[in-house]
Amino acid sequence: MERGRRFCTHGWDHLLDVARLAWIMALEERLEAEKEIVYAAALLHDCGRYKQYEDGTPHEEASARIAPGILEECGFVYQEREKIRDAILSHRSVSVAAEKSLRGILYRADKRSRRCFSCPVREECDWPEEKKNLKLCW
Repeated sequence: MERGRRFCTHGWDHLLDVARLAWIMALEERLEAEKEIVYAAALLHDCGRYKQYEDGTPHEEASARIAPGILEECGFVYQEREKIRDAILSHRSVSVAAEKSLRGILYRADKRSRRCFSCPVREECDWPEEKKNLKLCW
């Protein structure tokens, strides 16, 4: 569903960027976080985007419904699945942006992962300049 998108694609490069940035943030902020949980949340946070394209379901809601089944198959226990599901569900909510939590780092990593500084269609993007990532961090 991402093929052919010109702006802010959400392929493996985005998911891996979010995972790496979230883990760096967790380490730098000295969060009590397990690497597997941080990576699982990051790798699954957009898994429901196809539903947004198909029927308009907000992708964070669709992703939060899909992820627990995948996580269970991967051996995550209920409490871990719920923590990851909650982070996925809130990854677009500015209200968690400053939190020192999995929710907060997932939100911030998702926003920082945008490669506006090297985007070939940056001039055509309708995002305001102050939202664009124009500097490479970390």
